[in-house]
Amino acid sequence: MKIPLLFAALFLSSTVCGQPKPAAGDRLPASYSTSYQAPVFDDPQRLEKIRAVLPAVENLYRDYAAKNHFPGLAFGVVVDGQLIHSGGFGYTDVAKKTAVSSQSLFRIASMSKSVTVMAILKLRDEGKLRLDDPAYLYIPELKKLPYLTADSPLITVRHLMTHSAGFPEDNPWGDRQLDDSPADLTKLIAGGLSLSNAPGVAYEYSNLGFAMLGAIVTKVSGKPYQQYIDEAIFKPLGMTHTVWEYTKVPANQLAHGYRWLNNEWVEEPLLHDGSYGAMGGLITSIDDFSKYMAFHESAWPPRSVAESGPVKRSSVREMQQPWTFNNLASTFKYPNGRACPMVSSYGYGLRWSRDCEGRIYVGHTGGLPGFGSQWWIMPDYGIGVVAYGNLTYAGMTPINWTVLDTLITGAGLKPRAIPVSNILAQRKTELVQLLPDWTNAEHSPIFAENFFPDQSLENRRKNVQELFAKAGKMVRVGDLIPENQLRGRFIIEGEKGSIDVFFTLTPENPALIQQLDFREVRR
Repeated sequence: MKIPLLFAALFLSSTVCGQPKPAAGDRLPASYSTSYQAPVFDDPQRLEKIRAVLPAVENLYRDYAAKNHFPGLAFGVVVDGQLIHSGGFGYTDVAKKTAVSSQSLFRIASMSKSVTVMAILKLRDEGKLRLDDPAYLYIPELKKLPYLTADSPLITVRHLMTHSAGFPEDNPWGDRQLDDSPADLTKLIAGGLSLSNAPGVAYEYSNLGFAMLGAIVTKVSGKPYQQYIDEAIFKPLGMTHTVWEYTKVPANQLAHGYRWLNNEWVEEPLLHDGSYGAMGGLITSIDDFSKYMAFHESAWPPRSVAESGPVKRSSVREMQQPWTFNNLASTFKYPNGRACPMVSSYGYGLRWSRDCEGRIYVGHTGGLPGFGSQWWIMPDYGIGVVAYGNLTYAGMTPINWTVLDTLITGAGLKPRAIPVSNILAQRKTELVQLLPDWTNAEHSPIFAENFFPDQSLENRRKNVQELFAKAGKMVRVGDLIPENQLRGRFIIEGEKGSIDVFFTLTPENPALIQQLDFREVRR
């Protein structure tokens, strides 16, 4: 088919690789509900209860540092967007006995990865790239990359962000590439690379992939990625003490890295900043990084107030979703021995985990010769923890899990409560008025077109009346407990028993009841 030249020129100017190019405003909704109520914490003493647990938290970190021979450990607790407690133990410089504090600057290794991805999403939101663009558009040397199979898809920006580009796991090797120059990275790619998988089929942790993301930020922004991230993310967040190059850190603030060898601490040489800094080069303090964590916490819950951060809240939430399956730990146990299977995936530069109790954790570990770090936030609970250690690959995940579990248990924390939407409350009221006899229910406008074909009115009436006969006279209708805006349940209490009522609404407007289940609640 021939395309008129003028139309073809217009079409090509608005596409990337044959796909429509998004405008900067395309990700904004046309309208939104003014009646929506965001979930909230309903315990007015919540923060007070958390503060009461903080002495126990500090003791946990202190004991962990001593048990694991850390030269130094720094930690912080971030709640509702504020660093409410921080501290440190040991030394940043063993020889000089420089004490650790929340202002001490540690290299945080792979905790840097999400910052690089945030820069990518900011550029995406501005319409300057697409996540499904082939990466070779920004790194031309990748165009000649030999793939494993003829049916392999081209490596995309999204593949790089989610460790699914097909590169092999490269932690030991990647850790030593930190100070490679941009020219070194280009030469490596141009010389050909080895793949372990076809792109898009498996998770495999790739520091090389994140070095490439740094190169893409540089290409698209027109600035070295370090400068772009400093200006576009760190400065707006007030992170004025986060750097890439260790020689720029005052000597009394810089954490030296160590290895525990032959019952003593042996200092590890620090590497300079380079092209691999995008995967693990950041040097920052608890005080500064807590501002970044606070920004991640502030993305929740979705709401209609004005944006206030360097990146849209929706993009931050997008980072925190599970994109590439990583692991199912069916025998996972919390450090206190409590068994609770855990499923984990990789998001955009972040790890996502959900345990058997439905608790969701979002964060990342970091490890380099001389350093280990980790941070978690729990979006539904509004809490987060971060810890740094200046010991090679210091494992901080177990202690952070212990601390979060202690905070939740000790303070009796609950996730945000979802307010009942107007339509859900209305349908509950209308439904209760029909029970237990379903009088004229077939003429009621509250039921969707599938409702009675799925189960006849006669059967529904018979089943419900049997339950009400067991429960006895209705004495109380309990509060509606919503699962979301269009689904929830409530309890009908009778003189002799109770009935659990669950219902869910359709996507129509107004929303109608499409499913309704009654269940006897045994006392």
